[in-house]
Amino acid sequence: MPIKIPDTLPAYETLLAEGVRVKTETVAERQDIRPLQFALLNLMPNKIKTELQFARLLGASPLQIELSLVRVGGHKAKNTPIDHLLSFYQTWDEVAERKFDGFIITGAPVETLDFEEVTYWDELKDILDWTTTNCHSTMNICWGAMAAAYHFHGVEKHLLNKKAFGVYRHRNLKPASVYLNGFSDDFQIPVSRWTEVRREDLERVPGMELLMDSDEVGPCLAQESFANRLYMFNHIEYDSGSLGDEYRRDVDANVPVDLPFNYFPADDPGRTPLNRWRSHAHLLFGNWINEVYQTTPYHLEEIGEERTGA
Repeated sequence: MPIKIPDTLPAYETLLAEGVRVKTETVAERQDIRPLQFALLNLMPNKIKTELQFARLLGASPLQIELSLVRVGGHKAKNTPIDHLLSFYQTWDEVAERKFDGFIITGAPVETLDFEEVTYWDELKDILDWTTTNCHSTMNICWGAMAAAYHFHGVEKHLLNKKAFGVYRHRNLKPASVYLNGFSDDFQIPVSRWTEVRREDLERVPGMELLMDSDEVGPCLAQESFANRLYMFNHIEYDSGSLGDEYRRDVDANVPVDLPFNYFPADDPGRTPLNRWRSHAHLLFGNWINEVYQTTPYHLEEIGEERTGA
């Protein structure tokens, strides 16, 4: 939660410059509270595992969050029981009239395809446009981030010579960002992708700011001020065993893949990996939720009005 101080206290501007969230007495006196409405558009094949990963991070917040699970209607899931989907998920068409404080679009195992070759691409384009007017803030993950950057700004993804796969060191480029409060200068994040977006392409987008970067695997997190969009190109939400599960899946399928970098102790797949990113995952999501809470309209129907001229 933000610190509340008098509006004219000299420390106010200094704290703001350091990225500390400050609430003035004037704002605090008129603030009311309601549950935050978040939704997860789950494009991952193992939907049950993915929804747990994100629910764990959202649920760590002291704020009350109501999470809706959403799927694309034009795609038949192969790895999740149909009764689970019918019981817990709504298609996007079924929630399209609603508004959300926060909206997450996950990665998807389609990144080697051109975007236009993805069977649900037309529906996803509609969803992305809809987030501009119906969601206060979005967090786009891995392929979802690449898809959003391509749809909104024409940022191309590029096929890698081999899979970027493992736990890589990243740099904190903007310590004063509200999204990076509490982050170390140097930290580690799981990476699992066959494609990349390039730093210079993101830097050409007006209003796009790169927040996390790696010398080895490139851009990690970017912020776009318009529509409060976040682009997370890696998998900070992964469990301790996620990379190992992917490695064994690829080996069993005869997919050429190296051992995940810097993951198994002594590069021994028989040993249990150590989770070195969990605290930063919680920090990122906690900071995002807090920023949504501070800036979203109290009345849900007002979300997006400033972007449509309503």
